[in-house]
Amino acid sequence: MVNHYYNAEDLGKFGNISEFQKPLADKFFAWYSEVFAEGNLSAREKSLIALAVAHAVQCPYCIDAYSSDAFEKGWSEGQMMEAVHVASAIKGGAALVHGVQMMNKVKGIAM
Repeated sequence: MVNHYYNAEDLGKFGNISEFQKPLADKFFAWYSEVFAEGNLSAREKSLIALAVAHAVQCPYCIDAYSSDAFEKGWSEGQMMEAVHVASAIKGGAALVHGVQMMNKVKGIAM
C-alpha cells in the first residue's frame, strides 16, 4: 500500500471534524450550509465559484467534491475548465504583483 498525504476516503470523513470539537464544528457546518444556500447567487453559481477557489487553494478534497457538484449542477467541462483558468490567472497575478515587494526591497538595498 502506498501512503499519500491525501486519501480520497478522507473526503467522506469531513463530518468527523466534530469529533474533537463539536461546538465549533457545528458552527462551521451551519455557516458553510448558509454560504452555499440560494441567495444573491444561485447554488449553481456558488458551485462553480467553489470549484475555481478549490483550484486556487489547491485542495484536492475540494477539487474532488466541487468537480462532481459543478458537473451535477449542469456546468459543462468547458465552463468548469474556464473557471479553473480564471482562478489560475488571479493566483498567478497575485504572485506576480507581490514581485513589487521584491522590487522595492532590492531597490532599497541597492541604494
